[in-house]
Amino acid sequence: MTTTTGVSLTAAVDVPESFVEDYVGVYKHLHAHPELSAQEYKTAEYIERHLAGLGIESFRCGGTGVVGILRNGDGPVIGFRADTDGLPIAEQTGLDYASEASGTLPNGSIAPVMHGCGHDTHIASALALASLLNERSELWGGTLVLIFQPGEETAYGAKAMIDDGLWDRAPKPEVVLAQHVMPISEGKLLIRGGHMASLADSWKITVHGQQAHGSQPEKSIDPIVAASAMVLRLQTIVSRELAPSTPAVVTVGTFHAGLKENIIPESAEFSINVRTPDEDTRATVLAAIRRIISAEAAASAAPEPTITELNSFPRCYNDPASAGRVIDAFTADFGADALIDAPLGMGSEDAGWLSDAIGVPGVFWAFGAFDPDLFEDGATPAGNHSPHFAPNARAAVVGGTGAALSGVLAYLGRN
Repeated sequence: MTTTTGVSLTAAVDVPESFVEDYVGVYKHLHAHPELSAQEYKTAEYIERHLAGLGIESFRCGGTGVVGILRNGDGPVIGFRADTDGLPIAEQTGLDYASEASGTLPNGSIAPVMHGCGHDTHIASALALASLLNERSELWGGTLVLIFQPGEETAYGAKAMIDDGLWDRAPKPEVVLAQHVMPISEGKLLIRGGHMASLADSWKITVHGQQAHGSQPEKSIDPIVAASAMVLRLQTIVSRELAPSTPAVVTVGTFHAGLKENIIPESAEFSINVRTPDEDTRATVLAAIRRIISAEAAASAAPEPTITELNSFPRCYNDPASAGRVIDAFTADFGADALIDAPLGMGSEDAGWLSDAIGVPGVFWAFGAFDPDLFEDGATPAGNHSPHFAPNARAAVVGGTGAALSGVLAYLGRN
């Protein structure tokens, strides 16, 4: 590969500007054609075609997941994950490659779809990484397992791939790496050892009552009143049952009940999203939720509510020694000033299942792809899951590919 008029991906690896332009095109295509979780059919086909064009073997796993395997002689085996699903968001970025796609939600309704969390940048960077390593065999030795994972947004995909025999069908790695674009300046990398993102649980609560005419409340068991009491009481868990130093979030995101103002309905339904930092706190908070829901129903003389568990995200924990190895590589390639030592806050990730399932370390980091000018005077660009979320396309490809290459070569690079 010529490095004339090259673009630096790392301190030691340049690529032609045409390489960047090609993968900016890949990114824009993916951005314009998002698909919902577990529905990434065309995305999977696109990934398969691209890998096949590079001569890289691949197989389907977990429904719409794709696994590519790059082999280059003797050496370690590592995994690298890129998630692939979009979100039910109507894009409002105004980009000339903005999504106009739609998809079907689990309830059967049609919704607009957008890559509002940057998974398109993850796919494009992983494909660029595959292309680069495929051409530059002198840089590395060993085996890279590329995991294009569906359904991250619903905590579906990593577990689905594991259940479909991922680690029986692919070489078992000694570490699994993953990355995520975030609303931070281009060239910046967020990584640390230890806790990186929160555990998360989502539940649907159906509160049962007794229907009656609005003029005869004495003949009812009002599920709206009972559910409202539950919503208010749930807000005391974090403030009154956890130490102030323990980060946790209990959010009621939806509430639905009734069809007419003069009818007390027979049921009400709301959904809860919970974020906790560790398994002990998770157990404490979830037990408190069950206790409050049951007690408030009893206080209203209502039947026991129905709790439906919607999804559950595992821990996202960076093995300190493995994270240190990647941090050393990032420091050498991008300089110490590029690194931010911080967790991802209360966000959640399912990448941890891929490494935890086989008892190997995982390392997860975030990279920036936004113009530094957007951060002047304390301002911030639109964040993940916003209809205005718009990483800079070129910065996303250069930053995402560079970080991926640096992290992978920390394990597979030839000394």
